[in-house]
Amino acid sequence: MAVPNSVAGPIALCVNGAPHVVADATPDTPLLYVLRNDLALNGPKYGCGLGQCGACTVLVDGQPTRSCVVPVSVAREREVTTLEGLGSVDDLHPIQRAFIDEQAAQCGYCLNGMIMSTKALLDRNPMPDDAAIHDALRFNLCRCGTHYEIVKAVHRAAQYLRHDPVR
Repeated sequence: MAVPNSVAGPIALCVNGAPHVVADATPDTPLLYVLRNDLALNGPKYGCGLGQCGACTVLVDGQPTRSCVVPVSVAREREVTTLEGLGSVDDLHPIQRAFIDEQAAQCGYCLNGMIMSTKALLDRNPMPDDAAIHDALRFNLCRCGTHYEIVKAVHRAAQYLRHDPVR
């Protein structure tokens, strides 16, 4: 018998390589709410709530995913990676370092989605051209207009990763 999506209960997740159990969430709760409210991971941002701006992007099994519109039940038995799972202040991921080096943010609100989408792109295409970068980031909105710096940051990140392929 199927459990209705409105029944709360424990949900087991693997986030940033670590197991987590969310004690009291309904299966249809947006993944973003669980990440931010239950797991205190504030990299993914609430932007539009419609999956259109990209601020909430996380990777689910390596694929960029809009966590504001994906139910937490979709993440069961899958690997979820947030911005916090890439690097830390003391040990930046090469993509994070490249975005800082290129000053690719003004307000920073879109940065989470840009970085997570860049990670997915560089995992599948380590040497993207401008067209591939624009295509990969086409659903991530930046209202500050730093698109030129963001494209430069993706190119720089690709260069960094060629020298540090472990990440």
